[in-house]
Amino acid sequence: MPTSSFSLNRRHLLCGVAASAFSLSLMGQVSQAFAVDVPESSGKVDMAKVMEPGPLPDMAMGDEKAPVTIVEYMSMTCPHCAHFHVTTFDPIKTKYIDSGKVRFIVREFPFDPVATAAFMLARSNPTKPQELATPTAYFAMISMLFKQQRAWAAPADGNVRNALMQQAKLAGYTQETFEACLTNQKLLDDVNATMKRGAEEFGVNSTPTFLINGGRYTGDMSVEAMSALIDSLA
Repeated sequence: MPTSSFSLNRRHLLCGVAASAFSLSLMGQVSQAFAVDVPESSGKVDMAKVMEPGPLPDMAMGDEKAPVTIVEYMSMTCPHCAHFHVTTFDPIKTKYIDSGKVRFIVREFPFDPVATAAFMLARSNPTKPQELATPTAYFAMISMLFKQQRAWAAPADGNVRNALMQQAKLAGYTQETFEACLTNQKLLDDVNATMKRGAEEFGVNSTPTFLINGGRYTGDMSVEAMSALIDSLA
């Protein structure tokens, strides 16, 4: 996945949403018949630096004092990210986030204009698109979009823009607020800056990438694998 360019202007964004269609591969999940080894990190990161304020306020769930902090960099059109959020996230939320053992933070790392647009829609208040959404609304929006990823990122008729607008309407957007959100230059710049920071400061170059208690872990994780990792750190 490319990481050489971190900036998109509004024209590129809107054109990309209108013209782009993506071939998203279906992912299979290998059954876990035996105990899962604790995943190995691909590198170290300074969590104090990771937790410093960035271009956008963090979208977070869980106790700020939880013993384990997970920061996920993800792209809305990434099938691996969708698989994680559809199959793994909810059990991890129930077992660890809701119980106070994990603080979970999502950060934007879009690889294409459609992913950028989806993030902007999730970040915005559907009725007042110049205002940011609450974390609750944000997580609800990305959950909906991941569950319907193929429908809007690779629609049968190729009209990604219209398919994304139909999804946005389910979250309360109108045609006018949809357009207003996607032409919000400051929000676009902030999403781009979030991606740039992740790449330049924390070595993120693929999605999903998880920064967990000082370790960097790349790729989708099963419930068993992430549970094993959390249990080793908590």
